Amino acid sequence: MTAGAELTAESLLFDMDGTLVDSTPVVERTWRRFARRLGLDAEEILATAHGRRTGETVARFVPAGVDAEAETARLVAEEIADTEGIVAVPGARELLASLPKDRWAVVTSASRELAIRRMGAAGLPLPRLLVSADDVTRGKPDPEGYLTAARRLRVRPGATLVFEDAEAGLLAAAASGATPVVVGGHTGPSTGGLIRVSDLREVSATVTPRGILRVGFALTGAMS
Repeated sequence: MTAGAELTAESLLFDMDGTLVDSTPVVERTWRRFARRLGLDAEEILATAHGRRTGETVARFVPAGVDAEAETARLVAEEIADTEGIVAVPGARELLASLPKDRWAVVTSASRELAIRRMGAAGLPLPRLLVSADDVTRGKPDPEGYLTAARRLRVRPGATLVFEDAEAGLLAAAASGATPVVVGGHTGPSTGGLIRVSDLREVSATVTPRGILRVGFALTGAMS
């Protein structure tokens, strides 16, 4: 699909890492240090960590006898301290500036402190509503985060658009009843038939007289 598309929504929900913020250098440095420290396969960890809460990834890979909670705390502290190379995803700043402040939220697998740190490092505004790893009991791919955001925004989950770049997040969005949009090049079982944009420069939003968000996609690629 090359001519573009248009959808309507009551609110827009955004993942953070890979969707609004490019934190790839920090993420890779952190998980590679973790892998070296414990003698693990860094590539295997990186292949599954994206979009998931740090503690869940640590619990999956940490060797027996190693304190998973202590390792998680160490990783989170390292990520909070390291902002080198963090930038906004192209178009993120402009898109967020065009939205009414009560019509969008961030739903991230990062902790609240880390999310605030990375949004600031990327020069992006903090949302009025931030649903972080600290605010849910079940991380992505569970839909709890997106359902929580919709409830707090007082909109129907099915009336939201969710922008995500990872399998876990796209699965969470779909399970919540929202309409997922793929940002970037991820391909997987969850992406079939979804609108895809290479970055947020291909997304625009306006508010109709009735208060509905009209979201346009100037697509350079195709439907997934």
